[in-house]
Amino acid sequence: MAETHLSNTRGKEFLQRAFAGEQEALAAKLRSSDHIVHDGDRGEVNEEYFIKLLRNYLPDRYTVHKASILDSQGEVSDSIDVIVHDRQYTPTLLDSESHRYVPAEAVYAVFECKPKINKSYLEYAAEKAESVRRLKRTSVPIPHAGGAYPPKPHFDIIAGILAMEIEWKDGFGESFKKCHAELTGLRKLDCALAVDGHCFDTFADGGAYTFCKTENALVSFLFRLLNQLQSLGTVPAIDWNAYASQLSK
Repeated sequence: MAETHLSNTRGKEFLQRAFAGEQEALAAKLRSSDHIVHDGDRGEVNEEYFIKLLRNYLPDRYTVHKASILDSQGEVSDSIDVIVHDRQYTPTLLDSESHRYVPAEAVYAVFECKPKINKSYLEYAAEKAESVRRLKRTSVPIPHAGGAYPPKPHFDIIAGILAMEIEWKDGFGESFKKCHAELTGLRKLDCALAVDGHCFDTFADGGAYTFCKTENALVSFLFRLLNQLQSLGTVPAIDWNAYASQLSK
């Protein structure tokens, strides 16, 4: 019994230390970008760090890009720092080396990358989320051998903010909650990560807060995001005729 207990303890410690190392490595990369003078250039470098992180952890069914989002009416979102989207069933459009458009139906989650989390950046991320969620998403029946499945209902697109640190001294405490409570409807933010050791989400039933303040905040955030993505299932089947009809006009 003692050997079993020791093995379990070592296993837990191994996971904690290994994933804490991931968080330390990402924090070091983000700090190293501080020497970049131009804010825009520094922001792009940090976006790439977060994009690579999500690509490493998310299954192949999910693709991660910086892009804008397009709907069948020709409406376009703001430029989004990090988009988690489907690539298996839905291609990106008008790709160039540095930019692409993702059909609205393909989007699972959107994130803004900022140097820190504070009131102004929360509001900025909320505005970006609204620019995505207001877009029209189609859904058509899915054929199968015995007929067709009905059109899949649309799920709520996840929105959040990713940063190096959080500005409030109490982390995601009362000051944060007051600001966050003002972000409702299409502007709501579901989650956030500060790589210095804080994360939150409202993925629990009823939208209750889940907080993490630890050297394992990064991986706690990723695992809970993975679970939430898993719960959404697959994106709806896109109505390509709706897009084609705009071209014929």
